[in-house]
Amino acid sequence: MRDVQRVAIVDPSDATREALRNVLLGVESVWLEAECARYEFFLEVISQSVPDVAVVSLDSDQTKALQLIAQLSSNLPEVPVLAVSARGDGQTILQALRNGAREFLTVPIVLEDLLKALARLQRARSGESKNGETPTKMESLVIAVLGSRGGVGCTSIAVNLGATLAQDAAHNAALIDLDLALGDADIALDLMADYTLADVALNIDRLDLQFLRRSLSKHASGLSLLPHPVQMEDANLIREDHLQRVIGLLRASYTHLVLDLSKSFSPTDMTALRMADLILLVAQLDLTSLRNVVRMLATLSADEGMANKVQIVLNRVGCDTDISLKKAEETIGKPIYWQIPNEPKPLIESRNHGLPLLMHAPKCKVQQSIAGLAEAVCGRPLQTAAKEKASRWGGLFSRR
Repeated sequence: MRDVQRVAIVDPSDATREALRNVLLGVESVWLEAECARYEFFLEVISQSVPDVAVVSLDSDQTKALQLIAQLSSNLPEVPVLAVSARGDGQTILQALRNGAREFLTVPIVLEDLLKALARLQRARSGESKNGETPTKMESLVIAVLGSRGGVGCTSIAVNLGATLAQDAAHNAALIDLDLALGDADIALDLMADYTLADVALNIDRLDLQFLRRSLSKHASGLSLLPHPVQMEDANLIREDHLQRVIGLLRASYTHLVLDLSKSFSPTDMTALRMADLILLVAQLDLTSLRNVVRMLATLSADEGMANKVQIVLNRVGCDTDISLKKAEETIGKPIYWQIPNEPKPLIESRNHGLPLLMHAPKCKVQQSIAGLAEAVCGRPLQTAAKEKASRWGGLFSRR
């Protein structure tokens, strides 16, 4: 009985509560500990038994349900909340998560999604027991990667950073290719995607989290990709409000969301920059690139709070140049956040094979630098298991 999860549910609607009960009873590893038909009584009910998971349906009264989730999070932090709702829009999901829910599922519940959510909650609870303290819910981080000009390696950094972030057992990472006309993140990962951003835009009226997650393509590295439209003219289908909804939904489901932007400062680019928590502005030690960094920082500074999110990443450090690091920092008026060395051979090879560096050449200098960048943006070391996994992949896929 050690692996059985004791679950309590609250749903004032008899019909949906019965449907929820039937789904849970179909899971062999679940013991239905308690049912409740009133939000105001649920905290008292589960305070007696303290189940492993509390399932809260939002649909009968969303305001009361969200208040209950906040109460549960405060009074019983050891009991993770799984919120369920027929509404899968980004605002509903974010409200539930911000009030303390650990997971969110859309009704009707897909059994596979339920099993995955319960497994994640069980792993989190197991970690809590070992450490003797309640684990803190990991906040999502949206990282925009923006190039100071064409050819500075923006997509390579976005792809390899995303794949590296995906290796940490505590992470769930996705990449959106927002170079809508000429993006090539799918080429870098050798992925033939079934759906693109254009398909999502065409189905925006029925877009929910489950539909969106099915639209992403999963790479062997663990990184999920939502690619640019196949036809260049389809880039016009994607509006700012579409992107707001997509990013809002994905940040509710992924711990790390990487946005690979174009260099055009289009309305969709600006939307992505505003929604990002961190902007990595990629540059090189050449006059054109640094001049553009100055211009871009000036433009971003006009948008309140935007410039504070920008960090400068120097790529291909070590190339022949007359410009020193000190001179570059004086020119742009901002310290360099990260430096990535110049090592073209493994990058070209990994690109040609459609593999991220951690799978093709995990020990190369560029990948080691990318791994350091990933740890810097996370604010902590990546888990050891991820590094061991990358090492195994190096033996399987490396051409070096």
